[in-house]
Amino acid sequence: MSSQEVAAPGRQDALTIGLVALAHGTSHFFHMLLPPLFPLFVRDLGVSYAQLGLVVTLFFVISGIGQALAGFLVDRVGARPVLFAALGCFAAAAMVASAAHDLNGLMLAAALAGLGNSPFHPVDFTILNMRVSPPRLGHAFSVHGISGNLGWAAAPLFHHVVTDVTGSWRFAMVGCALWALAVLLVMVWQRRAIDDRVGVRTAAPGSPTVVAAAAESTFAFLRLPSVWLCFLFFFFSTCALSAIQGFAGPALSRLYGLPADVTAYVVSAYMVAGAIGILLGGFLAARAERLERTIGLCLAGSAALLMLAGSGWLPGAVALVVTALAGLGTGLAGPSRDMLIKRASPPGATGRVYGTVYSGLDIGFALSAPVFGAILDRGHAGGVFQAAALALMLGVVSASLVGLRVALNTRRVAA
Repeated sequence: MSSQEVAAPGRQDALTIGLVALAHGTSHFFHMLLPPLFPLFVRDLGVSYAQLGLVVTLFFVISGIGQALAGFLVDRVGARPVLFAALGCFAAAAMVASAAHDLNGLMLAAALAGLGNSPFHPVDFTILNMRVSPPRLGHAFSVHGISGNLGWAAAPLFHHVVTDVTGSWRFAMVGCALWALAVLLVMVWQRRAIDDRVGVRTAAPGSPTVVAAAAESTFAFLRLPSVWLCFLFFFFSTCALSAIQGFAGPALSRLYGLPADVTAYVVSAYMVAGAIGILLGGFLAARAERLERTIGLCLAGSAALLMLAGSGWLPGAVALVVTALAGLGTGLAGPSRDMLIKRASPPGATGRVYGTVYSGLDIGFALSAPVFGAILDRGHAGGVFQAAALALMLGVVSASLVGLRVALNTRRVAA
């Protein structure tokens, strides 16, 4: 490896970060491949919303199981070929959706999209950890998080514009397939910048790190309590996000008598605040010694704001602002969260750890929505916010325990 490669100049880092952000944004875009078009599917395909709910469940079940398994594949064959295959799955999912004439077609599209989505976190973080120099890693995680928010925001707009212009949602699906193929071509063109097998963080053959990693069992990382604590952190924090995305609007309408067309914007405002928080959080992660403290303070602040919004004590307009501001704290914690997982990962198991840990995100989405829906159905609108705040605080406990174990392991190695 040349001295220029070892130095990892900013231009090389920026290219890798940009490519990974493009891929991650695309994965979040395909989270929303079908949901923005649900009313049109009901009209044109004769399906019900209950059936479409099963489509979403299928996506997250396949994504969650696949994400845990994909980490093993990434560690075995490398992140780059898995990324190429995932983008191919997205293109196939969109083409299947464009030709769908019933629920079965939509279910097949959701299954392919879930399969394509499953490897992105182990792929992305393996590439970033291997290719980006340590001083810029916090900023890399920040850009990565922002790209996901932008992908979520772009999909409904894309579907709306293309459907409006062409007069058919099927053309919007074809457009999504073309987007996935275009991103795949970019990744193939710039494949050297996302090659995790030759990176600035790669240890020399025969070094103690490589020898120790090779000697470990493939499943040895599953015995580490820190891995499962990270998993729980993702599960709890995603439960809170699910509450906001699916139920904050109607809960605020019931608590404060606000019209639904006003409260509908609270989710967008929450995500925008989260994106700003992620941007600023990269600077915090780059400077923080005890990442769990940063995570704890930010999430505790968000939990307090959600409790306040759910109290029913505020003027309605203030409650909207307070709920949106809670997104700032969760965003600030994001890059520190990803750095903490990196520190908790044993050598040679990055993909497996990120795959297992991030499956908590899919499981959180899949399991929490019915719980929050039941809370709202029983007339406990404030309970949606209180349960979300509780979930965030359980996430703080999990992150604190991870940080404690990392600190103890560091002292043990130093001794």
